[in-house]
Amino acid sequence: MPLFEKVQPFLVLLSVFVGLALAQIGWVANIAPKIIVPLLALMLYATFLPIPLKGLGRGLRNFKVTSTSLIINFFWTPIFTWINGYLFLSDSPDLRVGLIMLMVTPCTDWYLVFTGVARGDVALATALLPLNLVLQVILLPVYLLIFAGTLVEINLMELFESLFWVLFLPLLVATISRQFILRWQGVVAKMAIFQVICLNLAIATIFASQGKVVIQHPEFIFQLFIPVVLFFVVNFVLGQVIGRYLKFSYPEVACLSCTTLARNSPLSIAIAASAFPHRPLIALVLVIGPLIELPVMVLISQLLLLMRRRGQWQQ
Repeated sequence: MPLFEKVQPFLVLLSVFVGLALAQIGWVANIAPKIIVPLLALMLYATFLPIPLKGLGRGLRNFKVTSTSLIINFFWTPIFTWINGYLFLSDSPDLRVGLIMLMVTPCTDWYLVFTGVARGDVALATALLPLNLVLQVILLPVYLLIFAGTLVEINLMELFESLFWVLFLPLLVATISRQFILRWQGVVAKMAIFQVICLNLAIATIFASQGKVVIQHPEFIFQLFIPVVLFFVVNFVLGQVIGRYLKFSYPEVACLSCTTLARNSPLSIAIAASAFPHRPLIALVLVIGPLIELPVMVLISQLLLLMRRRGQWQQ
């Protein structure tokens, strides 16, 4: 795992503290909202650029794993997340919306790293990546309307305008420019670093614009811990049970576990900051998520390796 990916959770945390400090400076807090969307659009362009959408068909060749992954990610997880939020965050609608946005967007980058660490089927995980990307782009506004529409006010025009500027436009530009830019040697690694820089600048800017609200409610951070960890526990066990029932090989079940657990918080942060600029607690959930996710995914990859060594799965 590259160094910048290893320290990413700590950079996120540092960006939060920097943003909270800058929030105390009046003129910085005033101009911060104006630069959030451009930063997030650049970040998502860098995220989408290396993803080959022409690989969509490859993910369908292993129908059992692909269909299981898609059902867990796009049917089971939204329903379970809504129940999870209702049980633990019923008095905090903004936190519930943030939890929904975090959990309904499967990861499109570092889950490949953990699949490799766990000796899973990386080729299959790579083929699933464009499927996860396309479906979450299409379904995220649907999930927001179904699961979040009763929790916070959603202006449809503002929502779709936000989706256009920070999601569809970067995806379109990345798709068009990919064949030219990726010919340059080392551009993928540089784009990965550029993505991290833009993400952390955007996080600092988000908290600079609304930091005072966050400071007034530190208890919300502790409220999130149980529902976030519960998601990882339940979905990991679910993947193991289904994998045994359908007789997946170890590489397949390791791939399934990683793709149904890792979440794509940068995408959610972009939409939250753009569509809900006056609700900073929604973005707060999406910043806390990766801080919990990274150590959990490290533990899960090691647990999978332990199960492999004990011969609990066919190779």
